[in-house]
Amino acid sequence: MEDVLEVYHRPYDPRFPQICMDEGSKQLLGEIRESISMEQGMPKREDYEYEREGVFNIFGACEPLTGKNFFQITSSRTKEDWAYFMRDLVDVHYKDAEKIILVMDNLNTHGPGSFYKVFEAPEARRLAQKLEIHYTPKHGSWLNIAEIMLSILARQCLSARIPSIEQVQEQVLAWQEERNQAHITINWRFTTQDARIKLKRLYPLIEK
Repeated sequence: MEDVLEVYHRPYDPRFPQICMDEGSKQLLGEIRESISMEQGMPKREDYEYEREGVFNIFGACEPLTGKNFFQITSSRTKEDWAYFMRDLVDVHYKDAEKIILVMDNLNTHGPGSFYKVFEAPEARRLAQKLEIHYTPKHGSWLNIAEIMLSILARQCLSARIPSIEQVQEQVLAWQEERNQAHITINWRFTTQDARIKLKRLYPLIEK
């Protein structure tokens, strides 16, 4: 926990951007009966029944100090999916960075080993060397700012029923562009000192 909190209080340096990464899944839902459009004085009305159209996965990365956000929609959440998403971060979005300071959950797909499953060893090693990884502790995913961003995205962009991945991609891209243009940063205020006071019960007891 203290390792992640230390990362959040480093000063901004474009050579070493601080990126938080997370992923989640959501159902694709279609309408069985056509909804009634919103009218003056009346909200949009939908039938309670819906049709399941499958599930999609969303990878999200955010840079809290600049307000940049990047999302990718996939039909699965494999090591391959994660490896390609991370390669885009390294080679497209942060190609000029010396090293990406990466905070993420410790899932079995999240790690340099996934690069070696997808790419040749030299390429996998190149990508791994571009990352300084800081994992959130078990039961500590609340420390990952990307989880906050995915929650905001879900409320503002994905709360309605969406029947296809194509529509999800279109809506998420539009939301991402609008959010990035607004440069909405996140000011993380919870410090290591706060943790040692408020979460004292989580620290081991030292018998004197």
